[in-house]
Amino acid sequence: MEEELRLLSSPSEIAHNEDILRIFLMACEVRTVKLSVISLSCLQKLISHDAVAPSALKEILATLKNHAEMSDESVQLKTLQTILIIFQSRLHPESEENTAQALGICLRLLESNRSSDSVRNTAAATFRQAVALIFDHVVCAESLPTSKFGSGGQTSRTGTVTGDVSRGINRSESLENEFVSGGLSLMRETMSKAGKLGLRLLEDLTALAAGGSAIWLRVNSLQRTFVLDILEFILSNYVAVFRTLIPYEQVLQHQICSLLMTSIRTNSELEGEAGEPYFRRLVLRSVAHIIRLYSSSLITECEVFLSMLVKVIFLDLPLWHRILVLEILRGFCVEARTLRVLFQNFDMHPNNTNVVEGMIKALARVVSSVQVLETSEESLAAVAGMFSSKAKGIEWSLDNDASNAAVLVASEAHSITLAVEGLLGVVFTVATLTDEAVEVGELESPRCDNDPPAKCTGKTAALCVSMVDSLWLTILDALSLILSRSQGEAIVLEILKGYQAFTQACGVLRAVEPLNSFLASLCKFTINFPNEAEKRSALQSPGSKRSEPLVDQRDSVILTPKNVQALRTLFNIAHRLHNVLGPSWVLVLETLAALDRAIHSPHATTQEVSSAVPKLMRESSGQYSDFNILSSLNSQLFESSALMHLSAVKSLISALRQLSHQCVAATATAFGPSSSQKLGSISFSVERMISILVNNLHRVEPLWDEVVGHFLELAENSNQNLRNMGLDALDQSICAVLGSDQFQENTPSRPYEKSQEMETWLAELRSLECSVISPLRVLYFSTQNIDVRAGSLKILLHVLERHGEKLHYSWPNILEMLRSVADVSEKDLVTLGFQNLRVIMNDGLASIPADCLHVCVDVTGAYSAQKTELNISLTAIGLLWTATDFIAKGLVHGPVEEKETDVHSIPNQTDGENEEEQALVISDNVNDQTPLINMVDSDKLLFSVFSLLQKLGADERPEVRNSAVRTLFQTLGSHGQKLSKSMWEDCLWNYVFPTLDRASHMAANSSKDEWHGKELGTRGGKAVHMLIHHSRNTAQKQWDETLVLVLGGVARIFRSFFPFLRILNNFWSGWESLLLFVKNSILNGSKEVALAAINCLQTTVLSHSLKGNLPKPYLNSVLDAYEFVLQKSPNYSENAASKVKQEILHGLGELYVQAQRMFDDSMYTQLLAIIDLAVKQAVITTDHFESEFGNVPPVLRTVLEILPLLCPTEDISSMWLILLRELLLYLPRSESPLENEEDESEHTSDHIPDAHVKIKDDIPNGTMSISLSKAEATSLSSGSTTALTEGIPSYLFAEKLVPVMVDLFLQAPEIEKHIIFPELIQSLGRCMMTRRDNPDGALWRLAVAGFNRILVDDVSRLTINGGPISSISKPARTRIWKEVADVYEIFFVGYCGRALPSNSLSPVAQKDDELLEMTILNILGDNILKSPIDAPLDILQRLVSTLDRCASRTCSLPVETVELMPSHCSRFSLTCLQKLFTLSSYSKETNHWNLTRSEVSKISIMMLVTRCEYILNRFLTDENDLGERPLPAARLEEIIFVLQELARLIIHSDTASILPLHPHLKSGLAEEEIQDKRPHLLVLFPSFCELVVSREARVRELVQVLLRLITRELTLEKISLAS
Repeated sequence: MEEELRLLSSPSEIAHNEDILRIFLMACEVRTVKLSVISLSCLQKLISHDAVAPSALKEILATLKNHAEMSDESVQLKTLQTILIIFQSRLHPESEENTAQALGICLRLLESNRSSDSVRNTAAATFRQAVALIFDHVVCAESLPTSKFGSGGQTSRTGTVTGDVSRGINRSESLENEFVSGGLSLMRETMSKAGKLGLRLLEDLTALAAGGSAIWLRVNSLQRTFVLDILEFILSNYVAVFRTLIPYEQVLQHQICSLLMTSIRTNSELEGEAGEPYFRRLVLRSVAHIIRLYSSSLITECEVFLSMLVKVIFLDLPLWHRILVLEILRGFCVEARTLRVLFQNFDMHPNNTNVVEGMIKALARVVSSVQVLETSEESLAAVAGMFSSKAKGIEWSLDNDASNAAVLVASEAHSITLAVEGLLGVVFTVATLTDEAVEVGELESPRCDNDPPAKCTGKTAALCVSMVDSLWLTILDALSLILSRSQGEAIVLEILKGYQAFTQACGVLRAVEPLNSFLASLCKFTINFPNEAEKRSALQSPGSKRSEPLVDQRDSVILTPKNVQALRTLFNIAHRLHNVLGPSWVLVLETLAALDRAIHSPHATTQEVSSAVPKLMRESSGQYSDFNILSSLNSQLFESSALMHLSAVKSLISALRQLSHQCVAATATAFGPSSSQKLGSISFSVERMISILVNNLHRVEPLWDEVVGHFLELAENSNQNLRNMGLDALDQSICAVLGSDQFQENTPSRPYEKSQEMETWLAELRSLECSVISPLRVLYFSTQNIDVRAGSLKILLHVLERHGEKLHYSWPNILEMLRSVADVSEKDLVTLGFQNLRVIMNDGLASIPADCLHVCVDVTGAYSAQKTELNISLTAIGLLWTATDFIAKGLVHGPVEEKETDVHSIPNQTDGENEEEQALVISDNVNDQTPLINMVDSDKLLFSVFSLLQKLGADERPEVRNSAVRTLFQTLGSHGQKLSKSMWEDCLWNYVFPTLDRASHMAANSSKDEWHGKELGTRGGKAVHMLIHHSRNTAQKQWDETLVLVLGGVARIFRSFFPFLRILNNFWSGWESLLLFVKNSILNGSKEVALAAINCLQTTVLSHSLKGNLPKPYLNSVLDAYEFVLQKSPNYSENAASKVKQEILHGLGELYVQAQRMFDDSMYTQLLAIIDLAVKQAVITTDHFESEFGNVPPVLRTVLEILPLLCPTEDISSMWLILLRELLLYLPRSESPLENEEDESEHTSDHIPDAHVKIKDDIPNGTMSISLSKAEATSLSSGSTTALTEGIPSYLFAEKLVPVMVDLFLQAPEIEKHIIFPELIQSLGRCMMTRRDNPDGALWRLAVAGFNRILVDDVSRLTINGGPISSISKPARTRIWKEVADVYEIFFVGYCGRALPSNSLSPVAQKDDELLEMTILNILGDNILKSPIDAPLDILQRLVSTLDRCASRTCSLPVETVELMPSHCSRFSLTCLQKLFTLSSYSKETNHWNLTRSEVSKISIMMLVTRCEYILNRFLTDENDLGERPLPAARLEEIIFVLQELARLIIHSDTASILPLHPHLKSGLAEEEIQDKRPHLLVLFPSFCELVVSREARVRELVQVLLRLITRELTLEKISLAS
């Protein structure tokens, strides 16, 4: 057999070989188990490989039938397996007989009592598969779609209802696609053979399911459950067959539906198989398939089925039965296609029942039944557990040992769960269908920017609208009930998802009432308010608008997880529907406002954390993260408004405004916590409006009016809190808009091409800017409330500080507003207005349009002139200065540009010139940031500022006018270099000089009445006033201060710009008027004004005289003015007049120092005449009170200070004589000449002021000759002698003058010095003689010091130069030495070493006087007489004789008198004696032995020898006369000194030549070459011989020494008797 099979090459060849098949059939007929199993296995292989011819099928089936009757289990199983392979192979039976026989084999084995369980199960499975294969064959034969639509069993469930709905959508889409792709457009009656076969099978199955017999299958009965299962499989998997082939549809309609109606229409007393749950489940599933898949064609049947299902729910049937029905209904609800078809076919059809509505109501009744259940709480907990398990993917189940009660609760919960899921399924189906309508374009997406259509026109859209209208109320009632009673997280989340889905669908469908109702219901679950259950009924009507919850901020607000999830859901809805909510926003916003209050409530918490937990722990818990998340969501909702459609944003703003309006109205009547709640809601609305505005800055204009309109309403509310809230919001809003990208800095300066687009853009920008700023102006002018006005000004201040540079078009409004503020009387408003102005003037001038600058200046002037706040006026004046700085940047011209003037004639300036002069050099480089102001505008603006400052300079408030004056001149000084010639002329004649005139006039005519300060209170019934300084306590003094400032300002501009100003037209007349003013100010004004006037002149002259910029006429005019003032000044001692004279004198000194190159003889003489005039007036009016205390009057002190500065230059060296002689006249004079002129002096002293006037008149043309004659110079001041002598009795001025005069003398040229030398020596001598009358005074001491300086200087010059210069005549020198000798002679003999009367000299002063005497003595003895001076011999004789006369005082006095002589007198006498010894002596070290020295030594030796002889002889006489009495110490000291000095004295040979010795002795001495010659001892030898008998041992010793020296001088020690 195997060999034969191998020879056949293909299955078809095997099939044609009937012998092969026959072999296996014959083997089967043996009916032995083993052989049958092998044969059947081989048959299976042959059939599987198509190696059996179809004609053999009948024979094979007969064989199989026989084998099925065998009792062996393995054979039966092989038989069933073979039948299934036949149906699966090409042998598939085509004829009814073969098919019936094959199926009959399976059914007999299934129903046989002898069959084992495995055989029955296999037979049932084989029959199912065979039926399926038969119907697959039908589908193939009829060319129907081949894919299956379901498993035939229960639809598997996902974790959530939304998942079930989406799965249902996918299945329905595949179904629709199959019908479309299959091309099934028409039903037909004609069928193929296979179709007829399938129909026979279906009819038999239906009969069997009904409990009857199958004729074709030849089966009397079959288990109905099995048959129903197969029918359910066929119905669910071969929909195309029933929808296409009419015979099949008729069987379905008339037989199957009848069967199912009969099966489902039962009561609770069902028995047998029909009452079993599995049978009921199959019936219901079959019904469900018919409704789900065939409702379009079986309208009536499906309507009946649905009605029956709904009724069954409420029949008194077992819970499991109700659960089965609810599962079916849930399935319909979660399948979008099914629900759609049902609703379209029934509810939307006017002739049909609203089955979907009824179904939903039934589900809702199931849900609401939880309220009447005794175990409602347990049931609800079980429901929550089921949802939770389902969410986790776990099947919920009871414990095995659960009680019946638990099972009951679980069953109830299961039914409620199914009902809730069904309702949620409807919700998600509606949402899904709505999304589908959006996708196909029937509806606009809520995200779309276009306005929605008025009515839905699409099929799907109309369906959705109809479903929502029909079902929303039922669904809302049920879901809100279950949500209110549930706490489980999963069920809450699922229901809230349903809320979100349905609400969003309503929003997309524009179903307003359902939308509002769902929103209201959802909002009810957002926040738990205390005792809320007591405050309202358990259920609020869904259609009614939710009232604002009453939140007491003092109660703790607890947010449960349900609240948090509900809030999140609300946020999701708001985000999704923000474009379509419209008026519904109010509901959302009320809740969000309450949430906002809860978030910011200190008592708010979440349920997870107990309120007993300490705060620190709560801070780390999750509640704050919840709050943070909710707060963030709350903010994000409004931040996302940028993505909304414009109309939606308007709706949102309108809703916020409506909410705020409601709360504002309620605030007026509410108190306590309720009022706080309302304020919180208003605050929320305002903050969210600002948030919307900030996030929509790119399109802010259409939103602006409504937002700001509400802020303005709040700002004008009577409630202070609301006003502040409105003002703050307005502030934030305006700043936010101005800070946006639309407002760039200097916006209008974008490219200048004037395109249409550019103009449009500028117009829009202008409109926006004006609309943004105008609310501030409206707010200010529309109210009289001070707080509101202040608030508007504060906002404006913030705007200007942050965004002022971005403004361009709204400046007129801003400045008008600020201008009006300046006139109000409220200090706070003026202060705020000025703060705004200060920001503009300091930082914003560059951004202000040029045509608004004059308004800025005017407004600043208004604030300067306002009387409300002084400091503001002062600061505003400073802002005017700022304005000039800004305006001056636009001035590119300056003084140099005036070509027609003689500016170039100004001398070149030195490198050291200061910045005022440098300002005259105008740079060509204009500041890059020069504002766009043309030159004419700059001029006008500048003059407008000057005009304002000039007006303010006449203000009645001193501080204001002083500040204005300062500013006027400071601005002129700062920017004068930029002013043109014509502008300077305007400034001088229109502003500078008029200001000076007005200030002068007011100072002269103002009241002198003393002011009282501000009243501080009362004491003892009398008012107590604040003290005012005496310098400011009258109006006149205040104006004087202003006048001082004006003069200072004039001085500044003259100092800076005088070289340029003096070339202006008529400047000389202005200068003359200034001089006249200065004169009047000095003569008639206060001290301060006079000093300022002097300083004004001085500053101008000093600044430019050194640089040569000051022409001589100007200098002469100043000198004339000073002279005129001094001539007219009062002749009395007044502090003010004295100070003025001092200032003039100081000025003259500085003037001469700076301008000495310009002075000629006449000007210098005039200068001295002015000083002399001041001295004479000072002497006449000297206050003797000062003199008594040794103080020089101030004017004379000033004269002493400036005298050292007045050294004449080389060009006017002849003036030295006039200067020094003028000074000599101020020293004491001798009495004798004055005695003869006493009458004359008295006559002259009355006319001292005119002394110089007479001289000046004699000078032609105001100039003077090069030098004055001595007579003229003497007459210049001769009249002052008596006055000086009488006016200063203590020689105070002379004391101070002597050192100054000596210094000046030493600086004088040689010729002039020698001319004045004798006169100076005379004057100093007279000063030295004052020691007799005033030994305590300093004059004689200073004169001695000056006398010493002069002589030492002269002697040193002679020594250096080897004699006087050739230009000095000998008589002149002789006269000098004669005067010197006279002074020495008189002073030494009469005033030195004498006991002068003194009352106040201290021992220290006496010691100093003695030292001074020794100094002058040393200078004579050591400096003068030892130097090679040019003094004549007789002068030398007098000088040495003076020393001798002083040395003779001790020895010439009687013994009795000597003892009374003061010690210093004897010391002076002894020192003079010593000087004689010094002058006579000679030593080898003497280097300067000269002719003069030789002559002096000759004179000295003769006088010395004579004086010594007299002293020695007088000593012997006195000693003899006294007897035993001792000699006075002074005489004894003198004799010892003489003897010692004689022993030491060595003389020059020239000196020895004149000694009175015998000629032989002289010649003998000359021959001896003894170096140490003492021939003078020989002259005194007789006297020595007499002294050897003196009683004084010391004298005898010294005489012995002298005698030895004489022996040596005579060389007698060389002669001895021995020789």
